[in-house]
Amino acid sequence: MLFYHHGYASGACVCVCICCVFKSCCRLCLQNSELFTLTYGALVTQLCKDYENDEEVNKQLDKMGYNIGVRLIEDFLARSSVGRCQDFRETADVIAKVAFKMYLGVTPSVTNWSPAGDEFSLILESNPLVDFVELPDNHNALIYSNLLCGVLRGALEMVQMAVDVRFAQDTLRGDNVTELRMKFIKRIEENLPAGDE
Repeated sequence: MLFYHHGYASGACVCVCICCVFKSCCRLCLQNSELFTLTYGALVTQLCKDYENDEEVNKQLDKMGYNIGVRLIEDFLARSSVGRCQDFRETADVIAKVAFKMYLGVTPSVTNWSPAGDEFSLILESNPLVDFVELPDNHNALIYSNLLCGVLRGALEMVQMAVDVRFAQDTLRGDNVTELRMKFIKRIEENLPAGDE
């Protein structure tokens, strides 16, 4: 067994439909966070069995998250009634106060803005993905919640915003908080086919 969930064994079930980890399942999982945590733990456990090293698992989690984010943005826009954000600061507030609350039941704080206003941190006092989880010593390079980075990147790309998202701190690695660092790269121009302007 790769991950220990303080009394629960992950790996017994594997999430077949990854998108339901954040879409359909999230609605239920806010009521049953243990189910959500165990399902995600089973997914990470299976990836660790399927791939040779932590770096490859990190890439796969990011890729899965990206694909979820690309699809999740439609659900988010429909359910939240949020309009187009005017700037990156407003985007940060919507992510923290609306998206994280809606899908994970937590509200991270937005802090550590860069002087240029193009980079900030999301600080999570608690990360619901890591409840009951301890990383084994042989997985010290694993970014267990890397799926979140991909979700944010994929969702924002669908609203024409290219960003880089990475973990700066993680409670699973002994840090006091979980910190996601997000950097604005560029505004993506919509490429309309000729004649469709």
